Amino acid sequence: MSDAVRVGETIRAKVQRLAWASEVANSLKEEMDGLLASGSLIIPLEPGGWWHQYVCPQHHTELLFDPSVADATQFHCPHGCVVRGAEYRGAWLVYKHQQLARIALGAAGVYAALRDDAYAALSKRLIVDYAAQFPVYPVHPEAQPWMLKGRAFHQALTESIWSTTLIRAYVLLVDEGVVFSSDEQQKVDVFLHLLEESMRAYRGILIHERNNAENNYTAWLNASLACVYAARRERHELEALVEAEGGFCHHLSIGVKPDQLEFEGSTYYHVFVLRAYLIFAEMAKRCGKDLYASEGSLGQSMRGMMEALAELADDHGVLPALHDGPMERLPYAREIAEVAEQGLSHYAVEGLVPILREAYRQMGSADGSRSGLEALLYGSTTAITNPSNVPAEPRGSKLWPASGFVIGRHASNPLSFLVDFGEHGGAHGHLDKLHLTLMHKDRTLSPDFGVVPYGSTLRPWFGETTSHNTVSLGGKSQAEHTGRCVRFEQTEASTYAWLQSDAAYEGGLLNRHLLLTSDWLLDWFEVTLTNEEDLSIEWWMHPVVAPQSKQLTERSFADTLQYPLISIHENLVDLPIVGRFAPEALHVSMEYRLKEGSEISQTAMVLPNQELLTVQTTGHSIDPSIPLTALLHRQMGKRAKFIHLYHVGTGAMFEYDPAEDRLGITFEGRTTSVHMSPEQGLLMV
Repeated sequence: MSDAVRVGETIRAKVQRLAWASEVANSLKEEMDGLLASGSLIIPLEPGGWWHQYVCPQHHTELLFDPSVADATQFHCPHGCVVRGAEYRGAWLVYKHQQLARIALGAAGVYAALRDDAYAALSKRLIVDYAAQFPVYPVHPEAQPWMLKGRAFHQALTESIWSTTLIRAYVLLVDEGVVFSSDEQQKVDVFLHLLEESMRAYRGILIHERNNAENNYTAWLNASLACVYAARRERHELEALVEAEGGFCHHLSIGVKPDQLEFEGSTYYHVFVLRAYLIFAEMAKRCGKDLYASEGSLGQSMRGMMEALAELADDHGVLPALHDGPMERLPYAREIAEVAEQGLSHYAVEGLVPILREAYRQMGSADGSRSGLEALLYGSTTAITNPSNVPAEPRGSKLWPASGFVIGRHASNPLSFLVDFGEHGGAHGHLDKLHLTLMHKDRTLSPDFGVVPYGSTLRPWFGETTSHNTVSLGGKSQAEHTGRCVRFEQTEASTYAWLQSDAAYEGGLLNRHLLLTSDWLLDWFEVTLTNEEDLSIEWWMHPVVAPQSKQLTERSFADTLQYPLISIHENLVDLPIVGRFAPEALHVSMEYRLKEGSEISQTAMVLPNQELLTVQTTGHSIDPSIPLTALLHRQMGKRAKFIHLYHVGTGAMFEYDPAEDRLGITFEGRTTSVHMSPEQGLLMV
């Protein structure tokens, strides 16, 4: 395995040539020394449960995990709660098993870097201990009925991910000449055999029984099998898996849209599947087969998936939490770093640098410089020496027509936008068509909040329409459906996007028009209903900081009789109205302070029979227990027009001519007239 041998040599060369790589290797060594001293590096004899249940039932935040603890029966919330129970212990065991597999890979990497036999011994001990225990774990009796059951975990999916980490540690040790005794090798062989049997069986269920080959599960079952075949040097089996139904090439063709985004429309699952592809490609390379330039039947590729991430991120490298997925989570940051490092190494996609910098920041690096296992294994020796020192390249607007996303950017405007109009996304989709994410170069103001761990009872809220920046009717969520992009146009002067939905509600037509210029962003949202009865038409915005306005009168949400609650869903808490804006003439003005010296101004046109309110809501998915203040612009009737202007600097003024459907916008002494044409949409005149 000449290609395999170069993996260890590359790690060693990085450490010898590059100061950051030497620092990373020695830092990992010190981390492992501390864990060894704590006595926590002993594999549990119990299988893991479902990690999504590792969430506080009161605050809905992910529970804390201390890697230096060998065993635990009580679990701590960031707010001080202590919880106990079998489901929490099962979830904790998932973290523990995953941590120990990561330690095995990290120790193998440190051995390759520093040639200290103690770390080869640590890695080998963990691998052999797990190989010996794996046949003892039952096919999980406590897994939920919908799950494909694993042995070491409730889910076969979790098992496949864990196994790729453990086997990568094994093949790296073998690369470096570490010898396993006949007894140790026999245990490893039994483990690989059982793992292959289960992964092949589950592929059969997904691909043939459920006709669900595009599932993200499949990519990980493939990756686990690729690791098995690479460990056993079975090139023929691996090549067959590349070409098989549901295999590497087929999954790339059906699991990724032609515009290079994973089919569920979730950024998290995009990274998730891309990481599985990269592990498969790494194992294929060890068997002498290069998959890094592979393409799906419609041009889908790992390079294209990397470039899509580079386009989606905000100016700080933060990836939007589209549909299901966390906004920020340490294991996710590590996954992003692993993917982004390889995107730089294999494809030189420099747009990944801000994403990599942000991932390392979330992993604990104050300035975003390289740190941790991902840097040691995959950090490029040529493309980027230190991601924290590389400025972000300017980017233009972008339409993903197959996936249903559009981004608007203008080089002279610190504001930009992202809108979701595409397919629902299946099990990981949200009821959020025409959702608007508003970004500033310093911070995203109104993000998509992603979702809490699935074990939280608050999970439904994060999928509802009213938790997104779009329109709902009568407090009810949209139907699962696909919207459309009617018009997308980018010129030197502006970017214009006209997004439409006619299936969100029966008899409802939703049109969102977004016009971004060098000075401002205009959001013009029109709703037309053909129903016999008037309905409450509700425009929602969920900023991460509360609006400030002289026109805002605060209400006491304790007085629910005078200031009613917004009822969203029978299984969710009602939302209290906490403020009301009193318009001066036609418009309301408000500001958002993102940080010192950085503000966004918003001007809202409040027409007769409309009201603009502030509503207290659940917080974002990182910590839902810290409430946020949402804007609710609403009107009873069959037609509604919601017009909002965002800008940086002084306030804007509106003049509206309803007969001509024409809006005059005065900004910094300059007036621009915008006309709504039924055929062409928004036109600047």
